[in-house]
Amino acid sequence: MSEPGVPVTIVGACLRDGSGGSPTAVLDEMPLSDEQRRALPVLAGTSHAVFVSSPGAGPGGAPVSLRFFTSEGELPACGHGTVAALAFLAARAGGETYRTTLHTSGRVFEGWATWDGTEVNAGFQPGPVELREPAGTECADVLAAVGVTGLTPAPGAAVASVGRPRLLVPVTTRSALAALAPDFDALRAACDRLGLLGCYVYSVPESTGRAAARMFAPSIGVPEDIANVNSTACLAAHLAARGTTRIAVDMGDSLGRPATITATARPGSAGPLIHLGGTARFLRAVRFPTSMPPRAVG
Repeated sequence: MSEPGVPVTIVGACLRDGSGGSPTAVLDEMPLSDEQRRALPVLAGTSHAVFVSSPGAGPGGAPVSLRFFTSEGELPACGHGTVAALAFLAARAGGETYRTTLHTSGRVFEGWATWDGTEVNAGFQPGPVELREPAGTECADVLAAVGVTGLTPAPGAAVASVGRPRLLVPVTTRSALAALAPDFDALRAACDRLGLLGCYVYSVPESTGRAAARMFAPSIGVPEDIANVNSTACLAAHLAARGTTRIAVDMGDSLGRPATITATARPGSAGPLIHLGGTARFLRAVRFPTSMPPRAVG
C-alpha cells in the first residue's frame, strides 16, 4: 500500500562542478488546484515547482507535458525546471540515455539526458527566441531599479522572449554584476508596467564564451533566480548575431548556490537554433499532505 500524501522530488538543477544549483520541486501531475500548485514551491523551499504528465513517455510515445509554477502563479516556460524534469524522467526510465518530446504551454521540443546513477546531464531545444531593440523607457526605468548606473552598462541591451519577454543588460565586469543591489519593489512595478518577466544582467563574455549573470524577476515571486536557463537561451541567440556561438554562464553566486548553464547556437531557417545544457542531482524526497497548503511532512 502506497504512503498517503503528495510525493515530491527536490532536484538540484544546473550544478557547477557537482554542487550548488537551483533546488526545484518535481512531481507527477495530479488533481490540485492552482492555489495548491502555487503553495507547493513555498512548502518545498524552492523557487519553482514542475508538474510532469508522461503518458506513453519515451520514443514513439506521447509528448511529456510540463507545467511550471511559482508562488505567484503559472509560467509558460522554465528552463531550469525543464532540466530538473528531464533528470526526474531519465532516472525513472533507467538506463544511461533518455530522449523524449516535451510539451509546455503551446511549445513542443526535444529533450535528452544521460545518467550515470549520480548526476544527470540534461539538454533541450527551447524553440525560437524573439529579439528586439528595447525602447528608451524600458531601459531607463528597469536599469534604475536594478542599480545599473554610470559607466557600468555595456552596449547591446535587448528585449528577448522565449515564452515571455525579459530585458537583457550587459555590464562591463563580473565585479560590477556582483555589486548590483536592486530595489525590488521599483523593479516589480517597472516590469509589471512594461510587461516584462524581469531583467537578466550579464557580464560581457570572455573570449572563451564564459560569462556571469543575475536574473531579477520579482514580478513572478522570484526576486533573484539561482539559475535562469531560458534567459541564457535568449542571451545565446542575442550573442550568436555577434559571432559568439558557445557560452557557459555562471549564476547563483550571490545566493550561495553556484550554478552553470551552457548554450550553443547554430544557424536555423528562422533564426539561431539554441541547445541548452545543465547538470542535475537528486537532493531529497519529501511528501506533503493532500490538504495543502498546511506544513510539509516527511
